[in-house]
Amino acid sequence: MPTETIADIFQDPSKIGLLQVFLIIVLSWLLLRLIDWFIPWLAERLAGGARLYLLPSMPILKFVILIIATTLILPLLIDFTLKNLITVLGAIGLALGFAFKDYVSSIIAGIVAIYERTYRPGDWVKIDQAYGEVRSSGLRALKVLTPDDTIVTIPHAKLWDTNIYNDNTGARDLLCVADFYLDPRHEAHSVREALYDVALTSIFVQLDHSITVIVAEKPWGTHYRLKAYPMDGRDQFLFTSDLTVRGKAALTALGTNPAQGWPALQSGSDTTSFE
Repeated sequence: MPTETIADIFQDPSKIGLLQVFLIIVLSWLLLRLIDWFIPWLAERLAGGARLYLLPSMPILKFVILIIATTLILPLLIDFTLKNLITVLGAIGLALGFAFKDYVSSIIAGIVAIYERTYRPGDWVKIDQAYGEVRSSGLRALKVLTPDDTIVTIPHAKLWDTNIYNDNTGARDLLCVADFYLDPRHEAHSVREALYDVALTSIFVQLDHSITVIVAEKPWGTHYRLKAYPMDGRDQFLFTSDLTVRGKAALTALGTNPAQGWPALQSGSDTTSFE
């Protein structure tokens, strides 16, 4: 691109309001930091349902602020004519195509994720090997807090080629499953009732949803799956642990024995799972 063409694109240096540009950038940065602090702070102090509505608004508000800031800054720097607009768009497209292909792919995927609501702050997701709560979702990547208190940053571009598992999809409801493996020589009806009572009396259970006990006979024994919902998705591990500990105590009181077919379990014929 000739030097004189580049010079013609920009405003006369004497007409560029550098102070205005600086103030817009600083104000935008402050607003972005305010959103990062205020919305999570407010969400933690409101009822559980409000948190799931407030947190997903963060990436949308950030995107709006960036668009407004860009819209305000560009006219201060560039002399917008049709010729200049075509030149600028062509140069930007060429630069992005070579230098920022992956970055732009992540931004586009982030916009798609916002539109399709693939995941939102407050959702519990599994992407590749990372499982945890979505704490924030920026334009390029999302941050997931794992149960081990580790923040994992995942680019939105994973949306194109990776399965996204979302356990609650913007709701407070998150199904938890506790597995029990028993010797088949027992009275199944009593076991099923005991496990149901264990979930019903848990301090974490959400009584608005059903409690289910699934029974399946396997070559190595009887597999019980106790399914219930905690009051808050963040209690899922405490809830599952509570069901498991109290469930084992209830089964011991009934005189049941654990399944002895551990080699069958280890060979992959059956696996435990948490939903």
